This record gives sequence, structure tokens and C-alpha cells, in this order.
Amino acid sequence: MAKFLAELLGCTLPEKGASPMFECRSQPHIGLRHVTKQRDKMPQTSPFPAMYGSNVYNKNLYKAKEEDYEGLYYHENNLVSGSLEALIEHLVPTVAYYPDRTYIFTFLLSSRLFIHPYELMSKVCHLCVDQQRLTDPQADKARVRKIAPKILQLLTEWTETFPYDFRDERMMKSLKELTHRLSTGDELYRKAVQQMTQTLIRKLTTLSQYEEALAKINSSVTDRLTVLKTKPQSIQRDILTICSDPFTLAQQLTHIELERLSYIGPEEFIQAFVQKDPLDNDKRCFSDHKKASNLEAYVEWFNRLSYLVATEICMPVKKKHRARVIEFFIDVARECFNIGNFNSLMAIITGMNMSPVSRLKKTWGKVKTAKFDILEHQMDPSSNFYNYRTALRGATQRSITAHSSREKIVIPFFSLLIKDIYFLNEGCANRLPNGHVNLEKFWELAKQVMEFMTWKKVECPFDRDRKILQYLLTAPVFSEDALYLASYESEGPENNMEKDRWKSLSLLTRTIHTI
Repeated sequence: MAKFLAELLGCTLPEKGASPMFECRSQPHIGLRHVTKQRDKMPQTSPFPAMYGSNVYNKNLYKAKEEDYEGLYYHENNLVSGSLEALIEHLVPTVAYYPDRTYIFTFLLSSRLFIHPYELMSKVCHLCVDQQRLTDPQADKARVRKIAPKILQLLTEWTETFPYDFRDERMMKSLKELTHRLSTGDELYRKAVQQMTQTLIRKLTTLSQYEEALAKINSSVTDRLTVLKTKPQSIQRDILTICSDPFTLAQQLTHIELERLSYIGPEEFIQAFVQKDPLDNDKRCFSDHKKASNLEAYVEWFNRLSYLVATEICMPVKKKHRARVIEFFIDVARECFNIGNFNSLMAIITGMNMSPVSRLKKTWGKVKTAKFDILEHQMDPSSNFYNYRTALRGATQRSITAHSSREKIVIPFFSLLIKDIYFLNEGCANRLPNGHVNLEKFWELAKQVMEFMTWKKVECPFDRDRKILQYLLTAPVFSEDALYLASYESEGPENNMEKDRWKSLSLLTRTIHTI
């Protein structure tokens, strides 16, 4: 994970002649502010009144009163900090109280920095059972009917927004125990529990199938790379033989982006950077969990696309063909920009700026670069990616007011999103000097993740082309050394450093063939 983060946080738009992984720039200033107006936009599930009737659920009880809980600190009616135990208690509903949905999302997201999800679930279950006397067989049934919808609502929000937490058997055990107590003797609640559980199992099954599909794709890439080394270049396929229409290719890239985005859980943004809590003397958070596998897979896709672009450009023997491939990818990048697919756009630009590609001066001399210059300007990293952030805001606004599914698409430059979250996490303390959890920081963190949650839910409106998708996902790509070798073979080395590198690569290649 440390290596992955080091690479990820070093990924910005490289200058011509650089590799995709680039030196990390200075940390941007992060300012915290209250996000009260944003909180009602957080991920929510349908409230239970629709299921049980309004007579058992008072919507006016969403807001907590400051004096209700000890250990919580408010500033201008905003909850800004609290002890971990008080914040956990603030999460648990009672007959007269249900936590704000924004608080639920923010605390479930950030609490994993301090406590394992299964431990949090255990504490929540204990508080629910203890406070509402659910273990008492003589418990007032009317009271149970009042509290059950609220506890089920909390569990539903947890299972729908953070389903991957429940891959842990300990989580599932606590969930089953609590829901059993709530649903015993009441058919209506039993059906609600069954529906929640079935939805959760479907999500976890789909995740497992996705992970298996990724493993097969990676295996296929390895096998085809072996074939590439032995197949004559004259019968090798390239991108233009698979798809010659830039708009179609941009659409298929968007399919891949949205599919991979959809499997990234919000907790992965936190778990990627999780460290030992200084107040936790004997536990290491998530030492036994796959921290951010879907997030890592998505970043690996960015790198693959960059190397695929470079491979497609360096592979052709003829200069005219290489120039045509460059112009094609420029058009694809422009279509990605128009769609709102900034991640594929940046991956294409990154691939075209890799040293083996940028050094092909004779090839670039045949290319009309005006459109490429405009795209590079849009993704210019200066002023903390000001131009890109302006375009992203425009795409986000278009998505909010969208009249069609196509207008809803917003796919951010993912590595920059990770860096923003990373610097927010590193730039502000998790705990205050008095030991309180710094909830003001986590409101801002949740706001950024919430925006991502909105983007990843968009369904791709374009038709799928299995042939093109298969090529994009499995076509073999050159390593950096292979790219340099192909580049030198297309346009010979121009200085002593390039000549030395060419000789060493040629010698290495002959040695491999001999073996």
C-alpha cells in the first residue's frame, strides 16, 4: 500500500518527455468551513415512513438538541467535535431521536480511522439492545414498534452506503443478531429485514463477480503479451483496425470508467490512508482487511490506458501511420472532454507525453497539434490545476441541471481527487488536543466523498461494443523499456544518452531471445 500511495500521489500531468509517474507538487492550502447547506445532499436511503406509515416516525425528530448528549461540542449550531464514545451514542436512534443523515454518512465514513467497523457495529448493537431493553421478553411492544423502524433505517443506510463493511463475518453476525431481536413476532419488520439482507447479499455477490472478472482480464493480458513477442508485426492488430471513430472509442472508455468507479466504496478513500490511532495502544486498524482494492484497480486502469496509448503510437513502423494514430487519440481525448470523462482524457494526454512518444519529432512534425495544445491547456497542472477544476465545476453544474443521462456524466481526474483527499487528511488533525474527534475536518472530507458518490451512480447511456471493450482491457502494452526500444527503432537516437540506452536495451533483448 505504501508503494501504491507513493506512486499515486506522484501522478500529475507530466511535461513532454516524462514518465506517467511524476514528482509530487507542493501541498495546496486546505481551508475548512461549515457545510450545513451541503448536508441534506448526502447519500440517503428512503425513509421508513413510506413503509410503516407516518404515525410511527416523526420527521421533526431528525435534529439533535445540544443538551441531549455529553461529550459533544457545538459551534454556531454545528457539531464540530466530540469524544468517540459520545459520537457513537449520537449515531444510535432512540424512540424520540433519529440522527441526521449527513451525520450518519460522515461518522460511518470517518470512524474507521479510530475503530474497526465490526467493533462499531458491536457497540451500536449493544446500545440499541441495552437502551431499548430489547433483551427483556416483557418489553413494551408499543415501544419496540416505535424504535424498530429507526434502528432498521440506520442499518439500511449502513448496508446500502457501506456494503463492503459486511464482508466481515463479525459484521454479519452482529447484524443478524440485532435484526432478529427487532423482527421477532412482527411480520412487517421481518419482511423489511429480509429485503435489506437480500439487497446486501446481492451487492456483495456482484462485487465478488467483479473481482473475479478483473482477475481474468489481468490473466488474459499476461497471456497475450507472450503472444505479442512471437507474432509478426504484419498480422498484429492495432486500435485503428478495431475502432476508427473517435467518438465511439470515447464512449467505450466511458463505459470502463463508470463501471470501475461504481465499485469503489466511499470507505476506500479513508482506508487507503488509514494509520494507527495514537490513542489506540494495541490495535492496528485494518491490518486484516483488503484496504482499497477497487481504488487501486481504478488507478491501475489509468496507467494501463496511458501505456496503451503510447504503445499504439510507438508500434507502427511507418511515420505516416504513427502520425495518424496520434491525431486519432487527440480526437478521442477531445470527445472525452466533451463527454465529461476527464480521467480518460488525462490518461491519453499522459501517454502522449511519455518520453518514447514525445521524442518522435519527425512523427510529431506530421501532426496538426492545435487541438492537442488546447487539451493540454485545459489539463495544465499550474495553479493547482485551475483550468481543469474550472471545467470540472462546469461539468458538475451541467450534471445537476441535466435533461439527459449523457449530460449527467462527470468522471474526475481520479489521481487529483485522491491527492485532494489525502492532503485534507494529512493537513488537519484527526483529534483535537483534548482528545475529541475533529468532526469539522470530517464534514469537509465527507463532502468531497459525497460528490464522488453522486458521480459514480450515473449509468452509462452509450451502447456497449464488446469487441472494442475487449481490446481496451486486454490488448498487450509495452513496458517502458519496450516503448523506448520501439521509439529508437522508429526514429534513431539523437544524443549519446539515447545511444547508450538503445545499446543496452538491444543487448538485453538479444539476451532474452537467446534464453
